[in-house]
Amino acid sequence: MCLGIPGQVIELVDTGPHLAKVEVNGIKRTISIRLLAEQDVVAGDWVLVHVGFAMAKIDQHEADLTLDAVKKMGQSYFDELDAFQSTAII
Repeated sequence: MCLGIPGQVIELVDTGPHLAKVEVNGIKRTISIRLLAEQDVVAGDWVLVHVGFAMAKIDQHEADLTLDAVKKMGQSYFDELDAFQSTAII
């Protein structure tokens, strides 16, 4: 199962190709924020991450609710963290 999980943008890596470093549960990865190019993503923002892409910009409250819900899914949550840890754009 593939889930979208909340990640917090910690750094804009390269604005040309729309890359940002996000943190999910202590794991940091560079992802594409190209799909959100018109939403002015900045460090500190929360995004919903799926297979290396930010799919939506979300607020802190939604991030917290989503993380709580995904953690309750048990093994699917850990599978998603493993997938996130093993993938990176660069």
